Amino acid sequence: MNPISCNIVDVIRAETAGCLDKLAVIDGPLELTYRQLLAAVDELAGLLGAQGIRRLDRVAFLCEDNAAHVIASLAILQLGAVVVPVSPTLMGDELANVLDRMDVHALLAEESVNRSPEGTRLEIASGPRSRFILTRRSARDEYPPDYARLSPAFIRFSSGTTGDSKGVLLSHATIVDRTDIADQGLRISRSDTIVWVLSMSFHFVVSILLYLRRGATILICCRPFPDAFLNAVRVRRGTLLYASPLHYHMLVHSPLVPPDALAGVRLAVSTAMKLPENSATAFRQKFGIDLVEAYGIIEVGLPIVNTADGRSRPGCVGAPLPGCEVRIAAPDAEGVGGIELRAKGIFDAYVSPWKRREALMPDGWFRTGDVGRVDADGFLFILGREKIVINFSGMKIFPYEVEAVLATHPAVFECLVYGEPHAVYGQTPLAKVVIKPGLSAPTDLRRFCQDRLAPHKVPMDFQFVPALPRTESGKIKRT
Repeated sequence: MNPISCNIVDVIRAETAGCLDKLAVIDGPLELTYRQLLAAVDELAGLLGAQGIRRLDRVAFLCEDNAAHVIASLAILQLGAVVVPVSPTLMGDELANVLDRMDVHALLAEESVNRSPEGTRLEIASGPRSRFILTRRSARDEYPPDYARLSPAFIRFSSGTTGDSKGVLLSHATIVDRTDIADQGLRISRSDTIVWVLSMSFHFVVSILLYLRRGATILICCRPFPDAFLNAVRVRRGTLLYASPLHYHMLVHSPLVPPDALAGVRLAVSTAMKLPENSATAFRQKFGIDLVEAYGIIEVGLPIVNTADGRSRPGCVGAPLPGCEVRIAAPDAEGVGGIELRAKGIFDAYVSPWKRREALMPDGWFRTGDVGRVDADGFLFILGREKIVINFSGMKIFPYEVEAVLATHPAVFECLVYGEPHAVYGQTPLAKVVIKPGLSAPTDLRRFCQDRLAPHKVPMDFQFVPALPRTESGKIKRT
């Protein structure tokens, strides 16, 4: 596909031309057909264009998880401008850092979350009658010529796999490629109604855009959870769930969600963080549905979605989808090493500092920063992050492995295992543990681990905490 001529909004228009009167987005009482959604996109794009937003302009976008988020993102993209999504949870200094590092030309904010005292008010009459504030900025425009040639669509400000803050740039053509690949695992159709509970600031590119391409209905029910969720699956007949393990844990333990609540669901996908085996087991026992784990990376997309074969293998995240490859770099005697991926749809460049994909990966292989192994049938098992592997007297300890054991204790809600420097052993494992509501801190965790783990893997100490720190995207913060 020619990257210059491709625009993801044009692709969506072409692929939904036969279902314009079908519901595209449901947000509470608001219902938008594809015809109404695209009319609202046209209206807002016209307003933004009248304010001087042009092709290649970088527009930071601040919005709640609602129908307006979908409309505004598509409007920016339709103009050929670049969406720089920012979470409404960012504090003032954090937001200022993103705007400066990504060198944005403007900030478009939903009125309810606007942070700027100045700006131009834009209101669309179509759809949800949303109000936005557009604040122009003076960009330095230090991007190289490659930037324009790529036809950029999104820049996600991220720590990336190296830990350094940067922007991950995705072109329109790359988004088309990665949504095509992801659909080989998700199999989205016009008959699907997707129950949406995640942050659009972090999960828009593959999922929302794929659902729109396929003419599915997106049912937004982020708040209140699980009340809105229950209404979504029982009244609106949701067919596909795309959520984090934390959401599924809440569904299992909520008395508001009976075992027959998910009777119409054909697929329940777990993403954003590693799926604990005990959570998958509890979900299956209550609802009779297998959770499907999806391995997603902002630089790569959704290259692996677990299959029925994979779900029969404990700890497996699945085999690569067609068009993707996985290999283990520098494996040890047990086949464990760094996980590398090669696929269509890999990111185009890092921003700030600028680094093209080809320069970073001359052989096409992307190092994920995860550690794992691949079995004889090509199924991937993730054991942890390279930077968090604990070195105990020369022996490797993978925190995920210890956490998986701790999570099977009946009193443990969630846990975090990490290494602490030690003068003799190099590092020793420690654990932070959150106890399930209404239960007391158990006294047998050490013995519980000793019965299930090699001696050097047993945490030296257990700290009981009310909650574990999380990143903006909902992942447990490990550093």
